[in-house]
Amino acid sequence: MMLKLVHLLGVLVCSGQAALQVSISLNKVELSVGESKFFICTAIGEPVRLDWFNPQGERILPSKRMALHTEASRSRLIIYNAIIEDAGIYRCQATDAGGHTEEASVVLEIYQRLTFQDIQSPQEFRHGETAEVVCDVISSPVPVVVWYYQDKEITEEHHSRFQVLANNNLQIHQVTKADEGVYRCEASVEARGEIDFVDIAVVVNVPPVLSVLQQSFNATADYQESVTFTCLTSGSPDPLVTWHRKGQQLEPSEQYILNRLEGGRSMLTVRNIRQGDGGTYSCRATNKAGSQERELFLKVFVQPHITLLKNVTAVEGSAAMISCVAEGEPLPDISWRRASDGQTFVDGDKSQDGRFEVRGRHGKSVLTISGVRLGDLGRFDCEALSRIGGHQKSMFLDIEYIPKFLTNHTIYYSWEGNPVNISCDVMSNPPATMLWRRERFTISAEGTANTRVHSAEGKSVLEVTPMSDRDFGRYNCTARNNIGVRYQEFILAQADVPSNPYSVRLSAVSQRLATVTFMKPDSHGGVPISYYLVQYKEVGLQDWRDVRSHSIQTTVVLTGLEPNTTYEVRVAAVNGKGQGEFSHTETFQTLPIREPSPPAVHGQRGMGKAYRLGLVKQDDGGMPIVEYIVKYKTDKEEQWMTKLVPGANDFAMLQPLQWNTRYEVEITARNVKGLSEPTFYQFFMPQKPDITESLFSGLGLGAVVGLGLGALLLLLVLVDVSCFFLRHCGLLMCITRTLCSKKTATSGKGKEIEEGKAAYLKLPLKEENGKESLKPDTIEIKVHSDNSIHTKPDDSKA
Repeated sequence: MMLKLVHLLGVLVCSGQAALQVSISLNKVELSVGESKFFICTAIGEPVRLDWFNPQGERILPSKRMALHTEASRSRLIIYNAIIEDAGIYRCQATDAGGHTEEASVVLEIYQRLTFQDIQSPQEFRHGETAEVVCDVISSPVPVVVWYYQDKEITEEHHSRFQVLANNNLQIHQVTKADEGVYRCEASVEARGEIDFVDIAVVVNVPPVLSVLQQSFNATADYQESVTFTCLTSGSPDPLVTWHRKGQQLEPSEQYILNRLEGGRSMLTVRNIRQGDGGTYSCRATNKAGSQERELFLKVFVQPHITLLKNVTAVEGSAAMISCVAEGEPLPDISWRRASDGQTFVDGDKSQDGRFEVRGRHGKSVLTISGVRLGDLGRFDCEALSRIGGHQKSMFLDIEYIPKFLTNHTIYYSWEGNPVNISCDVMSNPPATMLWRRERFTISAEGTANTRVHSAEGKSVLEVTPMSDRDFGRYNCTARNNIGVRYQEFILAQADVPSNPYSVRLSAVSQRLATVTFMKPDSHGGVPISYYLVQYKEVGLQDWRDVRSHSIQTTVVLTGLEPNTTYEVRVAAVNGKGQGEFSHTETFQTLPIREPSPPAVHGQRGMGKAYRLGLVKQDDGGMPIVEYIVKYKTDKEEQWMTKLVPGANDFAMLQPLQWNTRYEVEITARNVKGLSEPTFYQFFMPQKPDITESLFSGLGLGAVVGLGLGALLLLLVLVDVSCFFLRHCGLLMCITRTLCSKKTATSGKGKEIEEGKAAYLKLPLKEENGKESLKPDTIEIKVHSDNSIHTKPDDSKA
């Protein structure tokens, strides 16, 4: 340096002017990346310019990273945040007025300090893949990198799956969960003695493993049933389990309940299962290493349900189609039942007459009725049936038809002044409107002077009061609905009295009675017969006696006749118009008085040693029965015992009789004419009954039950009295306490001095033999104010 200065001074002296000299404060500088530095350039002489040049020879202009501060003979270059590219030789050049230049230079060396760039921790990898743990470290010169795991250096010799790459990263082949942990990346620059490290956490993520305990489930809809799906998951990190259906994630709700339990168990509960809940559900487990999904299937059985069945209206003679639609899982079979006769039809059936046919598929059945008849009207039942259950609904087949007249009674009879109702009865659907016509003129609903119309559903009555012959004749009833119109003609004819009955006969003639029978007259005169008039009298007398028949019966019984007497009888029919002619007169004679017929007998055992004979009077022979002669004896005796019974009685009581004995009886009826033939009867008296039977043989079931209840009640009273004296309890004790309590409460409200007083009840004692003692000994029952009861023997006994 001193030699250079001497040389410069020599030059300046020789030139005669100050020589131009340039110097930089530093000759060589080492700078780490990111640091800042400035350099000062000084010129001696008379420079007019000072310029700086970068290592590329380019003149340096001021910028953000390089700043210049220049004065007359001094210039400062500042380099901010140096980078590797800034390294090189920088020159400072001075120029004088004559254009002469001098320069000085400085060498700038830039090195990179140990720097770890964007090191992430933890670094995550998927189980089984080749993991590359990144350790991006820079420096100049290039650093030496060593990896450590669990405080031991990682070498390929001891770790076959581990390899340090050229970029200083650590490669792990087929990484497993066991490789998790903290790895240390250590970098050093031997030239500078610089060393640094960074710890990196390695996390190995294991993809989810998912399994299901049961894949298929069955349930029945609309029975408040629930089904729980269960998924078992494992993985690292713990997988997130979600449930999906039809591409949508299920969220917790009243219907869906999601639970996560320990051990990786996840459950989805589907509540209140309905038909639409059936199908596929998926369980999806997801974590950083991946996801896995399993499907579960819910089979929902649905009870058959008929969704469509409507009433049908058809026109008589046309075709009717009845549809029944049902749903369910499995799809139900549909059948039909006709309520009128219980006949059933299933798919493919066809009735014998070919009118009923059933066709169905996919939950729909159609019952077709060809040529609909009125008999088809009514209820039809549709039943949908599967192995889950059944459902039934009913519909009504309504049939519209043209009006139909219900009666063939078209001729009516009446007479002048007698009103008659001509009834036009119609069956139709829909209901028909009805009109009356006579000789092409319509009879209004209000009627005329001698006609009136009374209308009701399905019925119209024309009331006609004939006033002359013109009112008799033809009347027309017209019935009309939207299906069609029908007509019926009625004839109003003049009525007459009935013709005479005939074939009058007498039967069952006795002393006092006779039965008259006859045939109805050939003509009732157009008006129903009201009754028959039977007249009879004794032959030779003038006055007839009348007997009316009961309603229109053709048999009449004549009573109160005299025995052995000849009578005449005749019959006439009576209707609303009047009485008809009498029949031919018939003659008959009553029977003379004779002995009575044998009586009928029936027996019944009486009470004890008695026997009751029931007597039924037969033919009394024309005179009252005076008495019954009853003779009886045992089958071992010869002598008869006789008992006379008045004729008005209907029984005879035989007593006393012998036990275990057979009796023979002979009964004869007697009137004033004489005795009847005897009636024979036998009966057997049983063995003598035991005492129980004797006691209750005369009592009915009600009496026996009453005696039993009375005995039970008496026993209960005795037990209650015993409890009263011995244990101070029972119904009697409760009544005593209640009564004494009321008395004490009433007397003690205003009188405190009454407390403690006792009420004494003197009850007679009983000796051990149960007899009442006549001694004045008593038991004292003391009722205190607190309602307590104490008993003690009387002092007098002591």
